[in-house]
Amino acid sequence: MSAAGQQARDAGPTVRVLLADDQHLVRTGFRVILEVEDDIEVVGEAADGERAVTMTRATRPDVVLMDVEMPGMDGLEATRQIVADGPGAPAVLILTTFDRDDYLFAALRAG
Repeated sequence: MSAAGQQARDAGPTVRVLLADDQHLVRTGFRVILEVEDDIEVVGEAADGERAVTMTRATRPDVVLMDVEMPGMDGLEATRQIVADGPGAPAVLILTTFDRDDYLFAALRAG
């Protein structure tokens, strides 16, 4: 790491991020975009909701970037379970390319 990068890292906290999306290429793209930032650390990747919940509990990220549609447990149910862990649970940012109001309202209800 460069001296400038180390100074930026020392200047403030690092945001720890977990990526949850069933498409490997999407997760890789987000990882590449996020890892160039000195104050963001990608702590893991999950290809389905169940793994996202398990990894969230194991890695304790600050933020989970969550896809809505994934095989098995979808992102909405995974969000419900993550948020249900109560205080200290990470923020969940729902990502989707679908223009569906029902996903929007379900995501808001999930927390």
